[in-house]
Amino acid sequence: MFAVAVLGALCFAGCSGDSNPEPAAGTGATPTTSTAGSETTTVPEAFPPADVTADDFDPAFFDPERSFIVDNEWLPLEPGTRWMHRGWTEEDGKRVPHTIVFVITDLVKEINGVRALVGWERDFSDGELVEAEVITLAQDRGGNVWHLGQYSEVYEEDEFVGGSAWFLGALDGAKAGIMMKANPELGSPAYSEGFAPAPYFWDDWAKVYKVGESTCVPVDCFEDVLVTDEFEPRKPGAHQLKYYARDIGNIRTGWRGSDPDREVLVLAKLDHLGPEELAAASRAALALENRASVYGRTGPAEVRPAEG
Repeated sequence: MFAVAVLGALCFAGCSGDSNPEPAAGTGATPTTSTAGSETTTVPEAFPPADVTADDFDPAFFDPERSFIVDNEWLPLEPGTRWMHRGWTEEDGKRVPHTIVFVITDLVKEINGVRALVGWERDFSDGELVEAEVITLAQDRGGNVWHLGQYSEVYEEDEFVGGSAWFLGALDGAKAGIMMKANPELGSPAYSEGFAPAPYFWDDWAKVYKVGESTCVPVDCFEDVLVTDEFEPRKPGAHQLKYYARDIGNIRTGWRGSDPDREVLVLAKLDHLGPEELAAASRAALALENRASVYGRTGPAEVRPAEG
């Protein structure tokens, strides 16, 4: 999965079409400078359209000084925030305890000219680590949160058994996707959360399913909750539901239809790491990210610059 269970891109999403269209008209076209590795490029500033889709992706939509600052009200990603989700998945007809721990590090990684934050996620099944992952996310000038790629490692009995990486611009055919719209609206079209071709087959989509819902989880009770429906075109009938609270993010995961995993998770703990814990989390994520750089042919992540 995205592992991104916490963010809403577990094992679904996709898009098609030209991922680098011309900049949106009427946006001012003020040049900005982006540095990718040892090369420096200049791109005109552009503002994403209100009905932006994954096909519209353009590095010009992102402010190079702020693209790694994600303050979308439905998906705020402040460095040091840690979400712990607990619940179960169904495996061979049995419920297996499942825990996902997601941390926003203080690392920034440039992907295809866009400076993205780095999230670190660990997935535990029945108490054992089964997957670890780094994911790169960035926010455009319109407030939309984009998914630019990820690296996942799989474990069996705590032993590494394999890893895979895909990042926009570092894998032929990979495309960015939208993890959260700036203004998610009921009735709006489904949107791609990212796409990676074979052998990854990462093709997740999401659609606003409900708004104004109420739900309680261990950390609190919430009103005016947004619910999205995630699905993968290759798996018709299987749907995963994600519940989002303003200024918190994902608080619950459920399912509908014929999803064989039938994963159920609730936000059991939400806290903010101190400096030492954050540094340790970033070191762990960087160890993964370094391997992702090798497999995905991307530049290394760096410590996030201090905000002025």
